[in-house]
Amino acid sequence: MGEFNFWDGRRHPMRFRRELGIWELFVPGAVNGQLYKYEIIDNSGQMRIKADPFAFEAQMRPQTASMICSLPPKVEMQPQRKVANGFDQPISIYEVHLGSWRRHTDNNFWLSYKELAEQLIPYVKEMGFTHIELLPINEHPFDGSWGYQPLGMYAPTRRFGTRDEFRHFVAAAHDAGINVLLDWVPGHFPSDDFGLAKFDGTELYEHSDPREGFHQDWNTLIYNFGRREVSNYLSGNALYWVERFGIDGLRVDAVASMIYRDYSRKEGEWVPNHFGGRENLEAIAFLRTTNRTLGRAAAGSISVAEESTDYPGVTRPSEDGGLGFWFKWNLGWMHDTLDYMKLDPVHRRYHHHLLTFGMLYNYTENFVLPLSHDEVVHGKKSILDRMPGDSWQKFANLRAYYGWMWGFPGKKLQFMGNEFAQGREWNHDSSLDWHLLEGLDNWHHGVQRLVRDLNHSYRHYTPLYQLDFDPNGFEWLVVDDHENSVFVFVRRDRDGNELIVASNFTPVPRHDYRFGVNQSGGWREVLNTDQHDYHGSDVRNHGIVHTDAIESHGRAQSLSVSLPPLSTIWLVREGD
Repeated sequence: MGEFNFWDGRRHPMRFRRELGIWELFVPGAVNGQLYKYEIIDNSGQMRIKADPFAFEAQMRPQTASMICSLPPKVEMQPQRKVANGFDQPISIYEVHLGSWRRHTDNNFWLSYKELAEQLIPYVKEMGFTHIELLPINEHPFDGSWGYQPLGMYAPTRRFGTRDEFRHFVAAAHDAGINVLLDWVPGHFPSDDFGLAKFDGTELYEHSDPREGFHQDWNTLIYNFGRREVSNYLSGNALYWVERFGIDGLRVDAVASMIYRDYSRKEGEWVPNHFGGRENLEAIAFLRTTNRTLGRAAAGSISVAEESTDYPGVTRPSEDGGLGFWFKWNLGWMHDTLDYMKLDPVHRRYHHHLLTFGMLYNYTENFVLPLSHDEVVHGKKSILDRMPGDSWQKFANLRAYYGWMWGFPGKKLQFMGNEFAQGREWNHDSSLDWHLLEGLDNWHHGVQRLVRDLNHSYRHYTPLYQLDFDPNGFEWLVVDDHENSVFVFVRRDRDGNELIVASNFTPVPRHDYRFGVNQSGGWREVLNTDQHDYHGSDVRNHGIVHTDAIESHGRAQSLSVSLPPLSTIWLVREGD
């Protein structure tokens, strides 16, 4: 039923193709742009009006019709985009919710895909990020779900424009040398009447048993991954975004909720698998199939798992028993480091392990270090507001933390607003607080400049990214200075070039701080989070600092440098 038959389903009854198990109809008068739905008489004789789960375009919410739209042409993945996704490449991701990055000031309305291409992409390029990651843009009924409760899996949301305008947005990012990642949600779907729930009167896409088919946390339904039609619907969708829109990779949401049958459930609220275990074997097989499909049919694209447990082998090939993802969010690193940073510096000496523990498991997976949207909502405060002390110390702590993060092994991810130290929690119904950057140069400008310089320096120095997932790329120089809350480590590339990262997480400057190094000669400070440009106290190491033949930390050569208060500095070798 649709605009081509006055919304009267009696005019165009479909016929059942018994040998295929599908219903079909050719409507000669239907044209692109017309709205339609399915009118279904279910197994109990009730009429159900449903949107098309495979629709390539959908109506603007709160309307729910599907729109006739042809399959978009394929987008060839250029070699430079494939290279930019590599394990040995600098990857710095800017995570964006398109509806609240920036809004029109006069009416608080969203920017369109076209306006976002003109404003967001140049900003991301200037800031030095290599990738944009979009919160889900699949069509979804409720703004407050941020796209994480999708129903139109094949349709970009109409909130910001048409399907083709979204394709142009992606193309504009590629023209600017920026790869695009898409947040993808195969873990659950809402129960709205017009959607997938009880599509033909039965649990067609979901499980009939609520212990398997209902998410108590989110009041949503769970796909029945064991049905071939359902897993094909989703795996095909993953390939669709990569192949037809030029998406360079998918970040898969809530993987833990998919692979564990007892996820967030008490005893008796879940059904074991046929071996009696807690693993959802069908979901695991689906994820492996999807990742394998992307690897073969869309070579160069990547998938990133948001997986919150210690499930083994998330980023190992499926042939070796892994899930086959390219990268995994390091949520353990994120929690530990934020727990450390929120402490008053006087107490940090007792929690030194929070910054060192991550290296004990660092090479078990290919990690991304995320400061995502999840960390700035639901009463968690902004990243800035978690920092202790007065205003000066809050900003200094944040800058030192960012310097540590960009130096630490793993790819980087920052949610929008973090890059200029937004002071309040993220609100999806309004723009970021861009007014903080208006007027005279201030602390927020300093953080924004630091993030820009971190990104560009990170991309320039190969030791910071080339061996992220190789133990040869990292070595502690000072790991046990609990009393001073000082950490020093070295990053290394394949050619043996080194970059030293030194952090002082107390407000006390450490002059003439000596530590052993591997390579003798001159060292130059190339980044200092305390420098004047970032509104720090400008304690610097000017010129070339030379090593001394003084034994320290088990090494014959050592450096003596000034460590500014609440800061991170980077040093590179320069001269003999």
